[in-house]
Amino acid sequence: MLDPQQCRSARLARDARFDGRFFIAVSTTGIFCRPVCPATLPQERHVRYFESAVAASSAGYRPCLRCRPDSAPDSPAWIGSGTTLARAIGLIDGGALQNGDVTQLCERLGIGERYLRQLFQRRFGVSPKAYSLYRQCLFAKKLLHETTLPVIDVAHASGFSSLRRFNDAFKRQMSLTPTDIRRRRSRKNAALTLKLAYRPPYQWERLRHFFAVHVIEGLEWVGEQSIGRTIRYGATTGHFEARHDAERHQFEVTLVLNELGELNAIVRQIRRMLDLDADTQTIEAHLGQCVPELTLAEGLRLPGSWNVFESGIRAVLGQQISIAAANRLIQQLVDQLGERAGNKRRHFPAASVIAASDLSFLKLPGSRRETVRRLAVAYASGEVGDDPQQWLTLKGIGPWTANVAAFRGNADPDIWLDGDVGVRRALATLSTSIDPALASPWRSYLTLQLWNRIL
Repeated sequence: MLDPQQCRSARLARDARFDGRFFIAVSTTGIFCRPVCPATLPQERHVRYFESAVAASSAGYRPCLRCRPDSAPDSPAWIGSGTTLARAIGLIDGGALQNGDVTQLCERLGIGERYLRQLFQRRFGVSPKAYSLYRQCLFAKKLLHETTLPVIDVAHASGFSSLRRFNDAFKRQMSLTPTDIRRRRSRKNAALTLKLAYRPPYQWERLRHFFAVHVIEGLEWVGEQSIGRTIRYGATTGHFEARHDAERHQFEVTLVLNELGELNAIVRQIRRMLDLDADTQTIEAHLGQCVPELTLAEGLRLPGSWNVFESGIRAVLGQQISIAAANRLIQQLVDQLGERAGNKRRHFPAASVIAASDLSFLKLPGSRRETVRRLAVAYASGEVGDDPQQWLTLKGIGPWTANVAAFRGNADPDIWLDGDVGVRRALATLSTSIDPALASPWRSYLTLQLWNRIL
């Protein structure tokens, strides 16, 4: 956690690296801001510092319309180190309390309601339901600012069942009405385009290179400053393109979707793919202490895939062969079984579609072909879920495959790919041996640093 002196220095410098790690409330105006807010700096005696936007809001402050705290990059720093709280926040941000209740959430977490309420009260000063409602309203505020969607569509995309409930909740949470936001919004935007911020540094070239090396034609596309792909989330289908803006420390993301009910979850999925929420300064400081003999590159980010099932299938097809050979097999799978998405584009095939195919068009050993089908059948039936460690019970799937799926599909920050050829080559270039256990809980980023060493 940052102390008040660190917060004071960061806000006076308007340091973008602290954007999202804390928020500044001003007692004389009743407004809270980001550290990068361009407004005239208030005197320190009028300032309070909060670890999260929800804490500032629950203390009675309303968000600044100039720097828009809702557009600050999410920060794991204020979640805390508690695994249970982190899991609860992830599920809530994914819509667990929009589609269910606190009792069902606690059943998924394996804890009691009283304990969950204590965790949220201790960290944020609000209940889990109040936290969920605030996050919904923050996302709605982002849509009101950045898109031309009608207010009723904004309400639907933010998870509200009625316009009246949305208006009431928004005014209560933001101390503003949706109309207030729209009056102040620029009317230049005509498409569904959102700005997703991150804290610098961000090593775009290395991330772009990874995506370019693994690109599958029709499913994905990579430009000099952008990446895009077709997507499916539940019943929602479409595609997105994310364009990097290094000067503003953000990506401009354009989405084309058949419906908006899952928009919030889809945006969070894109953030995960681009690893926008990583605090790389903290991670690299930790790695520098644990592995001092390794020269670190700044701002490396985890290269995510769209979901863990896709990541798992790609990992199975890539077992013990080159990247180019794996890409050819994945391309065949997408070309043969992927649903058409128009303009020569296709979606990655669903688990049920792969399970129903004999995969005879894939030129690989029969045992490998059966492993692909076995994973698809188990995933489609619900026998296994999104935790790749469950997949180890399936014949043909070992620790390397499960770890690669977690590394890319879940953006797990603590995966050590010790069996990876690139990692072994990089380790051989070091003059001394290293203990990867010391790098926990960020061993995935140690893997990235080692890959970067040999590229």
